[in-house]
Amino acid sequence: MRQKRWRVTILVLGMFSAAALAQQPPSNLTIGIIDFYGMNKVPVESLRKALPFKEGDNVQLVGRRWAESPKPLEALGIIHASTNLVCCDSGHAIVYIGVQESGAPTLKLHEEPHGTQRLDEEILKASSDFDEALPLAVRAGHADEDDTQGHALTRDPAIRAAQDRFIELAHKSEKQLRLVLRESADAQQRAIAALLLGYVDDKQAVVSDLVYAVSDPSGSVRNNAMRALWVFTKMVPNRQHAVIRVPYEPFVSMLNSPEWSDRNKSSLALMELTQNRDPRLLAMLRRDAMGSLIQMARWKSEGHAMPARVILARIAGYSEVGVRDALAHHDQEAIIAAASKVK
Repeated sequence: MRQKRWRVTILVLGMFSAAALAQQPPSNLTIGIIDFYGMNKVPVESLRKALPFKEGDNVQLVGRRWAESPKPLEALGIIHASTNLVCCDSGHAIVYIGVQESGAPTLKLHEEPHGTQRLDEEILKASSDFDEALPLAVRAGHADEDDTQGHALTRDPAIRAAQDRFIELAHKSEKQLRLVLRESADAQQRAIAALLLGYVDDKQAVVSDLVYAVSDPSGSVRNNAMRALWVFTKMVPNRQHAVIRVPYEPFVSMLNSPEWSDRNKSSLALMELTQNRDPRLLAMLRRDAMGSLIQMARWKSEGHAMPARVILARIAGYSEVGVRDALAHHDQEAIIAAASKVK
């Protein structure tokens, strides 16, 4: 029997396409949470003191670049910092600060492609309609979706109309979408191609293209590719469609990315992929991503921290009932301690 799937509440920035991710939250929001990731040596409190904004400030202050006063960061041994504004948790914005310390491994990405391939105007129009409808649906509380067919189908009528067009366009233009994703010099075009490839009928046939895009130099392309693959893992198989085989290795490496959207999407995918407790996957996570998972499990936003907590609980050997109980009681430190003892 297929295991009961986790219901995840994804905040606005974690939800959909590249253009939608660029939507800024209202400027009258205050910062409710500031959380961090990527630190191995630098204390969190030292990072917090170096920020030009704090919890309780207006989100407009997030726009102040750290580059205006780099000396505190350089003195801490930080060579790169990423500021990620997410809307919203209990009506307040979340700011995630990702840092890359001196000597830390860098993310291995493909070179920028140089092709002139472009998508048809009807594809661009469908994507634009989708991006316009999404923030309205989120504010209205209509953005919940059904992923059981292996692609997202949202309750909101305007978004659903765009998604129904995605299905038609993906069927008609699959070859073009795959070519643009791999070869176009335009990152926005590649991101749209990744989004629509999630709606093809033969999803197994495009897994390799989307996995390739997980290492795209554009974060927007990576976001859409990982989201499509994550939704593939949630498909309920039937007589016409078998289980889609999605490799887990690309997601494990993305747990160590300095970009928040990489960590967000990879943790969601791995929450699905660890359901069968594959010992090779759990061993790889222990070896390559324990530090990142522990940092993410300690995030204050329950929705964003939950995937890492679930993964760590499975590493620790919790039953699914035990995982749910631990989450319900907010026992993340007990989960972290148990997972850290596994050799």
